[in-house]
This record gives sequence, structure tokens and C-alpha cells, in this order.
Amino acid sequence: MEPFKRLDAVALPMPVPNVDTDQIIPARFLRKPRKDGFGQYLFNDLRLDDAGKEKTDFVLNQPAYRGARVIVADKNFACGSSREHAVYALWDWGFRAAIAPSFGDIFYGNSLKNGFLPIVLSAEEVASLMAQIRLRPGAHIVVDLERQEVVGPDGKPHRFEIDPFRRDCLLKGVDELDFTLGFRGEIEAFEKRQEMSWL
Repeated sequence: MEPFKRLDAVALPMPVPNVDTDQIIPARFLRKPRKDGFGQYLFNDLRLDDAGKEKTDFVLNQPAYRGARVIVADKNFACGSSREHAVYALWDWGFRAAIAPSFGDIFYGNSLKNGFLPIVLSAEEVASLMAQIRLRPGAHIVVDLERQEVVGPDGKPHRFEIDPFRRDCLLKGVDELDFTLGFRGEIEAFEKRQEMSWL
């Protein structure tokens, strides 16, 4: 994983509640190889018509939002199935964070394990950010994990909470396995002591 410290990027508004993981990446694409990337299937049925052409009215197809790396979403974003592919699709497209009043529980956990930052803010704060980026397409939002704050286009900071362990892993760019392997020396020393005590 790559470390996540501070992101200053275009934010994409998604003002629809209960966007589920099947909308993020439809089930028929789940058998595709991970190495090929899942970004090409992101929001496939919302983004493309039956002929595979972009729907001009879908927000991700609008020029101002093409380079977006942050999603500002409505409540219960990424609810539904447990597919980790939803995080893969967002990541492979280029997104690194999402801000919403709430997330699907499994998606929230999958995100943190894969270097993607889900940020919970109050409904009022999200509505304010949403209004700003819809009023000014292409506007940036700053996500500062070290300071645990989001700064909207208006310059107002919004503090968010995150589990300290997950925060530390994201800042260092390590997953749970990498974190555990960081203690390899101590683990090997413990195993050697245990082995000696059995002699």
C-alpha cells in the first residue's frame, strides 16, 4: 500500500443515498483478474449505456470531475454485499478517499485494509461540502490524515475520527500483515525462548 498522509484533490459529488456495492462494481465483473484492474468497471451501469458509451449526465463523465480522487457521498455509501472489489474499483480508478455521513460496515473495514480512507462527518457537514463542490465543479477538498481533518473549498476545517491503529497503518502504508511482519525479530526471539524452555 502507498502511505496516505495528505490529499489535495478534486472532489466528486454523489448526492444519492444507499449507493450499493453492486452499483460501484456490478457482480458480473467480479471474476475478472485483479491484475487487469477494476477501475474500468467502476459505476459501469451508471456510467455507460448498453453500447458502452459514456452517459453525459453521469457525474464521473463530466470533464470537471474526471480527475477526482475524493468522493463526497450521501448516507450509507457502499452498502450491500461484502465484495472487496468495490474498494479495488475505486482505488484503480484513482480515488483515495470518500466522505459520507455513514458507510456500509463491511466496505468501511475493507477500505481501511486496502489503503482507501472512508471519512465519517455529520450529515450537515457533508451537505455543506456537497453544496460547495456542486456549485464549483472541479473544486478541491483537502484530506489531512495526520491532522484528522477535511478542509472544504471554503477553507473551513472539519475534524474526523479514526481508529488509531488504522490511522497509523494508513500513514505508514502498511496492511495488517506488513504490520505484523514488522515484529519479525521479536517474534523469532520469542519462538527461540519458547523452544529453549521446552528442552
